[in-house]
Amino acid sequence: MGTSQREKDTNIKNKKTEDDFVVVDNLVKHFPVRGGILKRVVDWVQAVDGVSFTVKKGETLGLVGESGCGKTTVGMTMLRLLDPTSGSVKIDGTNIYDLDRKGLKAMRRKAQLIFQDPYASLNPRKPIGDSIMDGLEIHKIGKAKERRDVMVDLLQKVGMQEYHAHRYPHEFSGGQRQRIGIARALALKPEFIVCDEPVSALDVSIQSQVLNLLQDLQEEFNLTYLFVAHNLSVIEHISDRVAVMYLGKIVELAPCDDLFIKPLHYYTQALMSAIPVADPEAKIERIILEGEVPTPINPPSGCRFHPRCTAATEKCKLEVPPLIEYRPEHWSACWHVEL
Repeated sequence: MGTSQREKDTNIKNKKTEDDFVVVDNLVKHFPVRGGILKRVVDWVQAVDGVSFTVKKGETLGLVGESGCGKTTVGMTMLRLLDPTSGSVKIDGTNIYDLDRKGLKAMRRKAQLIFQDPYASLNPRKPIGDSIMDGLEIHKIGKAKERRDVMVDLLQKVGMQEYHAHRYPHEFSGGQRQRIGIARALALKPEFIVCDEPVSALDVSIQSQVLNLLQDLQEEFNLTYLFVAHNLSVIEHISDRVAVMYLGKIVELAPCDDLFIKPLHYYTQALMSAIPVADPEAKIERIILEGEVPTPINPPSGCRFHPRCTAATEKCKLEVPPLIEYRPEHWSACWHVEL
């Protein structure tokens, strides 16, 4: 297949199937930079710039990249916690950016968020039982006793007890607080959950417990996850497919096993080479990236990775590489992919 023919297939939306529960199409989110006495807009931070992908029903899509690459912004914008600059997000066939206030409230029952910082996301003045029931009260679901029964059941599902409902967030460990956050996200029986680095603030032993809990709940309730993280070991453990972001763009998207065995993009290869190996005698060829990540206020022209890429050519500096399917379900945005 020639490049011109491949480019006809570069837009992931053309690969949609009936199983696609979430469809993100050309999502853009720019933040204004204000300056001067009048605080006028003097520039724009291009946090997310033309991101497209799909998530199948019951699947976990991992979203990975360096800090500041736009991962969290993608998740927040997908749930309309941030308004997009342009693009669309369809959840179960409905474009959430077309919804009015009433429709958006109804959509909140279908899509929820697990926050990165479990302590900051809980109201310190409320017992955790009340925090879990907040969503049920806002949506007027059930009577008081029914809401409490739901809350107690959720606490037990995440490995906690009924008496914990009367305690306050500061009385729990980080792992327990994250379990409370998960229980709160499940209260409205959502179908899609954005997990925004839910284990990054936890130690390794607690991380595994929370990850296993998320997988058990996914199997029980047929949940669909967008799992945002920068830890590749965590992504490998929980994801079915993985999207790699760099400076606001997706540079590679592939099934998890395929990506970890044979990454195609030079940036992904560098990330993979940085994964620690348990064998102290194993010889791993590290790919050391030179320079700093460019600013998203004024990103490089062409391929945004070209200033740090050892294989960059003049074409990389001038032309933006499209996201092309080089192998079945394996996409990469690079002019110099080696198969």
